[in-house]
Amino acid sequence: METTLNHSLTKKSRITDQTQITQFINQVIILTQINHRNVAKLLGCCLQTEVPLLVYEYASNGTLFHHIHINGGIPWFSWDNRLKIATEAAGALAYLHSTGRMPIIHGDVKSSNIFIDDYYNTKIFDFGVSKLLPIDQTKVYTSVQRTLGYLDPEYFHKNQLTEKSDVYSFGVVLAELVTRRYPLSNMNNEENENLAKFFVVSLQEDRLLQILDPRVLREGSLEQIRNVAELVERCVRLPSDGRPTMKEVTMELENLRKLSKHPWTQQEVEEEAVGLVSQQSDTMPINSGFRTGEYSLDSRIIHPMNNLSLPYFHYIFQ
Repeated sequence: METTLNHSLTKKSRITDQTQITQFINQVIILTQINHRNVAKLLGCCLQTEVPLLVYEYASNGTLFHHIHINGGIPWFSWDNRLKIATEAAGALAYLHSTGRMPIIHGDVKSSNIFIDDYYNTKIFDFGVSKLLPIDQTKVYTSVQRTLGYLDPEYFHKNQLTEKSDVYSFGVVLAELVTRRYPLSNMNNEENENLAKFFVVSLQEDRLLQILDPRVLREGSLEQIRNVAELVERCVRLPSDGRPTMKEVTMELENLRKLSKHPWTQQEVEEEAVGLVSQQSDTMPINSGFRTGEYSLDSRIIHPMNNLSLPYFHYIFQ
């Protein structure tokens, strides 16, 4: 993937054989059927050159992988914005699974295939291994190469992709978002080599708070964190019949985002409390107990943050 001077992303084939050319043509066919704000737009293509090219819209803020594992300390990568990214990515996948007469299985969902654009909107990229799924089928057989750590374990046994394969991969991305851990590690302990398994075991053994990103603990509510963790567990569940659909995942994430906004924000609660006390006494001093807030790119407002809500616990695009 390269960035050109006219602010676009150009994908070049690394191996100029018929398989690669077929994969690029597959991307073009799929992308012409997609119209979603969180799916990267295809601006053009050239299949007659020695090296086939696909030109996508530019996403200036790089990959989600980069923000999680390399640049995660920047102010905008807050809990609220992580939920925003997750919700938008889930919505894009739900759209792919339900669009048109032939649903689309992405087939390679991972944090390095999720980009952030100029306005901090999420963009799903890379449909090279995507498959069009006839409406009367629920799975496709394929021999595509996928990324270990995100790969649905059922694929090793059945050699097939389903919509639930994307759900599993998304669950790993969601676990990455809240832990800032790699999908695979080089640790000797087998349990820790696979993030999905490590996350589920930690949840079952009530060690969840020990593996989460400290910023998530500071900024998220216990209810939100617990619900996200349980959602991860269901997304990576085996067998795959127990996993939710991406539409269900999207709806759950949207509801979680509303927890801190509706029907009352903390600021509205504070203002209401001030109003009630003022009615009783105009001279009574008010101590709200709220700290100054943190800026959210999603809402463009200042959210007050209650520091008593949670304790504080002590690659690139392929």
